[in-house]
Amino acid sequence: MIIKKISLVVTAFFSISMFAQETATASLEIKPEVKLSYLDSVKSSFKKNDMAARVDSLWMKELTSLDIYDDLSKDIQTINTDITVDEELPTELLKQRLQAMNEKSPFNIEYNQGLENIIKSFLKNRRKSFSRLMALSEYYFPIFEESFSRHNIPLEIKYLAVVESALNPKAVSKMGATGLWQFMYGTGKQYALKIDSYIDERSDPMKATAACSEYMNKMFNVFNDWELVLASYNSGPGNVTKAIRRSGGQTKYWDIRSNLPKETQGYVPAFYATMYLFEYHKEHGINPERAVVKNFETDTVNIKNEMTFKQIADLLDMPQSQIQLLNPSYKLNVVPHYQGEPHFLRLPKDKIATFVSNEDQIYAYVQHQSGIRTMSKQLALKVGPKAKAKLEKTIPTETEIYKVQKGDNLGAIADKYDVSILDLKKWNNIKGNSIALGQNLKIKSNADPIAKNPKDLKAMPETDKKPTEAVAAADEKEKTSGQTQEYVVAAGDNLGSIAKKFGTTIADLKELNNLPSNNIGLGKTLIVSKAVLEIDEPSTVNNAIVSTNASVDSFKKGASSAKMGEDYYVKKGDSLYSISKKYPGVTISDIKKWNGIKDGDIKPGMKLKING
Repeated sequence: MIIKKISLVVTAFFSISMFAQETATASLEIKPEVKLSYLDSVKSSFKKNDMAARVDSLWMKELTSLDIYDDLSKDIQTINTDITVDEELPTELLKQRLQAMNEKSPFNIEYNQGLENIIKSFLKNRRKSFSRLMALSEYYFPIFEESFSRHNIPLEIKYLAVVESALNPKAVSKMGATGLWQFMYGTGKQYALKIDSYIDERSDPMKATAACSEYMNKMFNVFNDWELVLASYNSGPGNVTKAIRRSGGQTKYWDIRSNLPKETQGYVPAFYATMYLFEYHKEHGINPERAVVKNFETDTVNIKNEMTFKQIADLLDMPQSQIQLLNPSYKLNVVPHYQGEPHFLRLPKDKIATFVSNEDQIYAYVQHQSGIRTMSKQLALKVGPKAKAKLEKTIPTETEIYKVQKGDNLGAIADKYDVSILDLKKWNNIKGNSIALGQNLKIKSNADPIAKNPKDLKAMPETDKKPTEAVAAADEKEKTSGQTQEYVVAAGDNLGSIAKKFGTTIADLKELNNLPSNNIGLGKTLIVSKAVLEIDEPSTVNNAIVSTNASVDSFKKGASSAKMGEDYYVKKGDSLYSISKKYPGVTISDIKKWNGIKDGDIKPGMKLKING
């Protein structure tokens, strides 16, 4: 018994000793200081606003999708009003509902077999499309109604935008008609819509609707009949007057319909069918999808300097796609600055509050970014044409194959690979906007980003391009170094904590992983860094660029920048690339050479020499 007690005492003593040693060791561990980038340091000074109006991924996907537009356009052009459609809708009940619609509308809505066939066709084939369109209408219809009420236009004309563009401001027809109201280039100019290299106001919901209101008023003064106004909107007033003459002077749409162009013959019935489905969707069991954001939850701010969507997205912690959706008239993802002309940016109200409260810091950051691009451009001039030609020959064209998945569209795929829709169409010989499920698309990796913009680097949407990507000497030897780094989301994680852990920003994490919001699911695999280009034997010009990069990094990191000549202990999540970024002027090759590393593998706790 005494021996047992003694052994217990000894065991307890050793346990306490071990615990004390662990505690002492833990207390000596120094937590690595989290180094903020210049962008994060700017954002950390922002005054926060508690308003939480956000646009989620569903709403963004619907606004960018051209699927409904393509489907409805084909329906209207090819639908045969003389073919009876088998769909449950008693004719007498339809007549009663059309009569009720006619009583409260300035249009002459009358029952006929052709209209019944189109309504039944939409009910049979387009239920899901109309469910999605009704969600979009909660954003766009208030814009239309406000403009129409000011110009004395029947509010029912709002349904025409569904027929014209499926409520997609980026819709472009085969003939080049653009925007919600499908204006041709000449018509847009005629109604004072600005169209230049940066802006296409045919895609601006408010300005295009005002132009539409003006057109409708003029045509009503000519025809004095709203159905003929709709017909003229589709085929032009000349075709309507010809149809009137060929019909012996008849002036009612249904009397002259057979003498109108084929597309226009299905146009007005499609308008009435759309109006009917919106009015009686509950009776047919069509449930509108949830409208995440309504127009009154957004606001505009006047932009005083040229800014890219990338800069705005980084500063306000929101995806670029969200800015594109709310500002479809900016063609190059750039808000330009013209002398004497104001340009406005539409954002959710909480983001407007953040922007207005922190304008000085925001414009200072934009100025800083512009300075980087200017240095890059000046250094690029030092590269001779021969060297440039030689460099271009050494860069191979890499083609990746992407298989179209459910829910994909050209806009989403272009955003995913950071290429333009025009490039996607050109590479894959696509004429319209339709892509098939399972279709293989070619994605070329060396598309020239400068070609997207007439002002070279000045207006590149990707403003975080490094000067080394803008120019390189002919004698460079390039090779890919490092690995794409991934992280599996654990319990308690959020984008902010992950960004700090890996020395990156929330905006970068969103861009790398195509995240529409700050929400991440438990167990989701995130890309936290990508493989980078390592440059050996830099030329004189490249030395200048590296020096420029070092000064920029130094400016971003400020007093907290790591020092040369010290030892660095590898932490979990580190890569050679992320470590090299901590030390101005240090390359991956340097770290490998100083530490005898051949394959690029490093492990947590490993000691690295950073030689000065």
